[in-house]
Amino acid sequence: MASLSSSNLLLLLFSTVLIGSLMLTSAEDLNKDFQITWGDGRAKMLNNGELLTLSLDKASGSGFESRNEYLFGQIDMQLKLVAGNSAGTVTAYYLSSKGSNWDEIDFEFLGNLSGDPYILHTNVFSQGKGNREQQFYLWFDPTADFHTYSILWNPQHIVFSVDGTPIRKFKNLESMGVPYPKDQPMRIYSSLWNADDWATRGGLVKTDWSQAPFTASYRNFKANACAWSSGSSSCSSNSLSSNSWFNQELDSDGEGKLNWVQKNYMIYNYCTDAKRFPQGFPQECKTAKR
Repeated sequence: MASLSSSNLLLLLFSTVLIGSLMLTSAEDLNKDFQITWGDGRAKMLNNGELLTLSLDKASGSGFESRNEYLFGQIDMQLKLVAGNSAGTVTAYYLSSKGSNWDEIDFEFLGNLSGDPYILHTNVFSQGKGNREQQFYLWFDPTADFHTYSILWNPQHIVFSVDGTPIRKFKNLESMGVPYPKDQPMRIYSSLWNADDWATRGGLVKTDWSQAPFTASYRNFKANACAWSSGSSSCSSNSLSSNSWFNQELDSDGEGKLNWVQKNYMIYNYCTDAKRFPQGFPQECKTAKR
């Protein structure tokens, strides 16, 4: 099976251009894919849509959302996070559906004091139930340059990746009674906001507003994905059967990278938090290889 290496991701993206029914977007102009939804001017489209920035000050944060909804896909975005003393801030980048039984796939970047690493917080919600947090340190400075944060979402599993390196896999275990996000189309959202009641050291470190405005930047969005509109998908059954990402599994190299990240950079895993689950771990923790 195909690996999640950056070269193979590029091959996947270019090969699917030939399949007309599959939606393939590239962020030459982020205005085509996203709309700013809040922030009273704190979110900006720059350089003819090549760059999108979110800002936070003491009065407000800001956010945007995708114009399209998606039901399965390979979704990539390059982010450069708030530099310097980012304690108290959260930059959220995620997919979510609507309603009380929503599905959601989360990247959240928890700011920290200057010199301390960001915490990358991940979560998966299915049918309104989350509580599946895994947290990581990154092996680079995410504020010094742009890095690619990716979500592969297909009927088999959800894979979170950073610069092509898988960091987390959430398998479809519906056969064992674990709800899986597969029926609700999701929109892409991002926001930069103040969460100093919990984000940094459990809320002990507050936001230093003298450092404001805080700014995060976005570019090079790509969605090799099935767009959802008026109750139907842009993907036909023929196009899905021809697309590697729709049936993609991690090969041995991908599993090795995943294990490397989880061994060396994972700092919290709900599947090992016995105090949190005194009645026993969730079913996916017992059955899925983490």
